[in-house]
Amino acid sequence: MSKNIIVIGGGIIGLSSAYYLQEEGHQVTVIDQSNMNAGASYVNAGYLSPSHIIPLSAPGVMKKGIKWMFDKSSPLYIKPRLEADFLRWTWAFNKSCNPRHVERAAPVIKDIAVLSQELYRDISRKENIDSHYETKGLFMLCQTEKALETEVSIAHYANKLGLEAREISAAEIKKLEPNVEINAIGAAYFKCDHHTTPHEFMTGLKETLKNKGVKFYTNEKVVDIEVNNNTIRSIKTDKQTIVADEFVLAAGSWSNMLSKKLGIKLLLQAGKGYRVNSERETGITIPAILAEAKVAITPMNGFTRFAGTMEIAGINQNINKVRVEAIANATKRYYPSVELTQEEKENAACGLRPVSPDGLPYIGKSKKCNNLTIAAGHAMMGWSMATGTGKLVAEIISEQKPSLNLTPFNPDRRF
Repeated sequence: MSKNIIVIGGGIIGLSSAYYLQEEGHQVTVIDQSNMNAGASYVNAGYLSPSHIIPLSAPGVMKKGIKWMFDKSSPLYIKPRLEADFLRWTWAFNKSCNPRHVERAAPVIKDIAVLSQELYRDISRKENIDSHYETKGLFMLCQTEKALETEVSIAHYANKLGLEAREISAAEIKKLEPNVEINAIGAAYFKCDHHTTPHEFMTGLKETLKNKGVKFYTNEKVVDIEVNNNTIRSIKTDKQTIVADEFVLAAGSWSNMLSKKLGIKLLLQAGKGYRVNSERETGITIPAILAEAKVAITPMNGFTRFAGTMEIAGINQNINKVRVEAIANATKRYYPSVELTQEEKENAACGLRPVSPDGLPYIGKSKKCNNLTIAAGHAMMGWSMATGTGKLVAEIISEQKPSLNLTPFNPDRRF
């Protein structure tokens, strides 16, 4: 049965949800508080990475986070704040930093990332969206034996989950990437990983949805929700009141602000990431993560993107030049011939990624609201999990058997 559905949020999660919902014959409207041309969906590294099986809440991360709290150039910066939501999130995050949680979460992350890879390709072919989809894999470049040992152990674990990955030497790196100098003693090479140019896919998907009859309300903020008997009757924006049968909450880092109006306490923190683009020829053809520095480098369509850092400091769009400089300095250490210019650094942009405490997104319905499906909290894996999430959202609302077990994504789960 066709339903009238409102998707709150026009990032990659919201658009993927809209795509699969309209494929099921529903009438879909997307509402976003921005003009939908910036943010995390546009500044990410473009990775479709089943290799990222270890959640952010891994053993030892909290200890590092406390140490890095006093270094604003660190890969993970958590700004301490006496806010109830932040303190609850921190407590839950700390509880998740254990090996047992990693064992539970890794197969779940792998499954939705692999599904999403397949669906990205399907959408691109079916809708003729050219987003520079590449299947060149991903280097985890290491400069120390300790980091290499860690990354190789993750590669071996990935093998057990059915992913293609292996250790490669410095000589093999040179053979695979001959046109740029790389300062690394070795790497884990995840051949299972793919990459895209994000803004091209977003532009193509928006155009596809418009052509299929999906409505868009941009620069329109949801300010209130009318609820009766655990059912949303309408939403009020700063411009109008809209009635629908079903609602999808895919508002990224803003999702928990809206969920509070329904009595749903989503533990979410905004994790800011930065990107610097260079349109100069770098010689880089294979994506790489600089293991010790946690910086991601992606050859995209006509430029190379340098991205990274996780800054948990509340919702703000401020550019911290210290963190941008940290990305540039790390790049120079691993790629001595690649030096980002002052102009490139000044044109840096950022995006806010919604981070759940356990590294798993919220996908599904809460018991507190009958006609709301939540799709948020994907952290650094939003791009990698987006199409799979959209497919699951459509299956939930269309009352179909889900492609994956939804239990790990339960929005009401306890930490």
